Amino acid sequence: MVLVGVVGWPSTVDALEEASLRLGSCGGGCCCTGESGKSTFIKQMRIIHGAGYSEEDKRGFTKLVYQNIFTAMQAMIRAMETLKILYKYEQNQANALLIREVDVEKVTTFEQQYVEAIKTLWGDPGIQECYDRRREFQLSDSAKYYLTDVDRIATSGYLPTQQDVLRVRVPTTGIIEYPFDLENIIFRMVDVGGQRSERRKWIHCFENVTSIMFLVALSEYDQVLVESDNENRMEESKALFRTIITYPWFQNSSVILFLNKKDLLEDKILCSHLVDYFPEFDGEPACGRGAARSHLLLLTLSVWLCSILFHSFHFISGDQTQGLPGVKCPLPTELHPRPLSRFKNHVCAHIAPCISR
Repeated sequence: MVLVGVVGWPSTVDALEEASLRLGSCGGGCCCTGESGKSTFIKQMRIIHGAGYSEEDKRGFTKLVYQNIFTAMQAMIRAMETLKILYKYEQNQANALLIREVDVEKVTTFEQQYVEAIKTLWGDPGIQECYDRRREFQLSDSAKYYLTDVDRIATSGYLPTQQDVLRVRVPTTGIIEYPFDLENIIFRMVDVGGQRSERRKWIHCFENVTSIMFLVALSEYDQVLVESDNENRMEESKALFRTIITYPWFQNSSVILFLNKKDLLEDKILCSHLVDYFPEFDGEPACGRGAARSHLLLLTLSVWLCSILFHSFHFISGDQTQGLPGVKCPLPTELHPRPLSRFKNHVCAHIAPCISR
């Protein structure tokens, strides 16, 4: 989940207009459970509304892409043992040992022996079976994206693409601030750690926010927490959201719900039935992706219904940097100070359309 709070509004409409002219600064913040896509969301905002990523910036992600590849393959190698899945090709026992012994944090290059080992492992039917059972262990959403494109990534002079940068997984620790510009208004978006151990560090960042954007990963309906292998991630998201909206700081805040990773949900729902994790789902497994998505929306919204807050929602994909025209996320004027009612088009017309579809 992500919370993006707009704070520090001028006290009058005239002051707001003056702030717009002088590039006034407005603060925002993001918080979430782990791996819900909040850091990717912030990267999208940087690409759409900020300076984007220069060639030098992209080059700084090169070793992180390599590390993500090794991390993903090591996770599947460990899972092969846990799930008692056999390799079809005998040489992959040696390849697995080679990759498993790599210290990922020290990886800065992608040597050919490792490239060939990873390609051979990824092509093994045993590893593919393991990948199909990824809900049973912790695996980054970007694993398939990188592993199917190892040849490109292994080329000499490789420079990460914008899509490569968006998909890099680096757990957020502490509190990091990013500024971006929406029509001469500078927003400060704060990226915070989503794991349980990180949450105590960020709650104070959101005192007095006026509007909240809340990000939930739809694809996590069949996954468990990194911190606890018997707790469902979707249930954790609901619980954290319920906690967040009961804080007195947010009683007058409006909320926009973004249901993230809909593309991953649509792929996953065909082989991992929603009813196995949420028995109240009354659709058949073959009834289609739309029914599952609608159910998850209603499931999440059920937490909201007891609140007096206004809610709007959007389905988004984590790798999206283009939006469809005409998407709106209205913010009710009665829930905001008057200045926000004049400023709401900045929030609605720019942030939501650019990441919604």
